[in-house]
Amino acid sequence: MLSRAVFEDIASDLLDRLLEPVQRVLDDVNMPPSAVDEIVLVGGSTRIPKVQEVISDFFGGKALNQSLNPDEAVAMGAAIQAALLAPRDAETGEEVADEKIKDLVLLDVTPLSLGLQTAGG
Repeated sequence: MLSRAVFEDIASDLLDRLLEPVQRVLDDVNMPPSAVDEIVLVGGSTRIPKVQEVISDFFGGKALNQSLNPDEAVAMGAAIQAALLAPRDAETGEEVADEKIKDLVLLDVTPLSLGLQTAGG
């Protein structure tokens, strides 16, 4: 069995680099951590207690908003973005976007160019 302490020790180099992209985003928008009103983490790794602790500490101990299911939030955002990017059927040219999302705009969509590395490069 792998204890939390052993896991955190093994993952310490990754945990140390966790704040680099967060700080880069804040620097890009010229915003101090204290100006962030709400913190919502999405994705599977955000369930790791040490990840939550590091992020919360960075933002001055601010409580994380955990009212969303991290996996559902990612899936919903991806589905909406896909529907917005491809509103027409490729074969028929018919509009397929649902009326409910036609006027929806996703803000703060994190591009891969943020510096996140994906499998294969």
